[in-house]
Amino acid sequence: MLCAPDPRQTDAVGWAWHEWGLPRRAASPALRRYRVPSVLQVLGLAAGLGTVALVAGFLIFVSALARQERTPSDRADGIVALTGGAQRIGDAIDLLAGGYGRRLLITGVNERTSRDEIARLNPTQRALIACCVDLDYRARNTIGNAIETRRWMRAHRFSTVAVVTSNYHMPRTLVELVHALQDSDRVLPHPVVTEAFDADRWWRSPPAARLVASEYVKFLASWVRTRFEADPERSRAAILIGRGKPVKMVAEPLTGRSLD
Repeated sequence: MLCAPDPRQTDAVGWAWHEWGLPRRAASPALRRYRVPSVLQVLGLAAGLGTVALVAGFLIFVSALARQERTPSDRADGIVALTGGAQRIGDAIDLLAGGYGRRLLITGVNERTSRDEIARLNPTQRALIACCVDLDYRARNTIGNAIETRRWMRAHRFSTVAVVTSNYHMPRTLVELVHALQDSDRVLPHPVVTEAFDADRWWRSPPAARLVASEYVKFLASWVRTRFEADPERSRAAILIGRGKPVKMVAEPLTGRSLD
């Protein structure tokens, strides 16, 4: 009777018998220690990296704010001042008087503010205000300011503009104006620096900290929006950026009230 070979004697004839097939190789220590990260771990890592990026961007944003006012390095065809901060209009009128532009546009003016009131606040420049200052009542926010500036420049055939606004507001203003004009070389910034906001000690004042944090968030929103938006006059996201009550449009159509 034939019998199966004894496994203990297979080495003598050069072959082996394994009842359960080839033996399994033991996993290496490194593979045994490796674990696939869970979804929560991946999300946590992404959130951590995002937070680090936001904080780093915020610090860069604050460090880039102007600490001192300086006269524009070159003259421009026109000057635009954005309302909303102390000293902006006065500085813009001084630039106009100094010959740094041929005309001045004050954009985003309150409906109750008249040319006479602006002249009353700047009594030494009444003649200049009467001849060379335009008031825009249509703009509702910074996007509207950029749109009205572009319309005004086209109407007067201006190629360059000096922009006057607060130092903390300047980064977002430049994003909107460059996007509207499609050329950064056409914009000359003139940031206004006041004692009310100290860019070097903002963390010591809760109102200043809230202001700069708010501006940083709005700056990021404007930067992202302008990467995907072709024309600010057709912006649907603009109404989300306005302050106070929701606005129905960024700027009124040109058929509305004209520049006074």
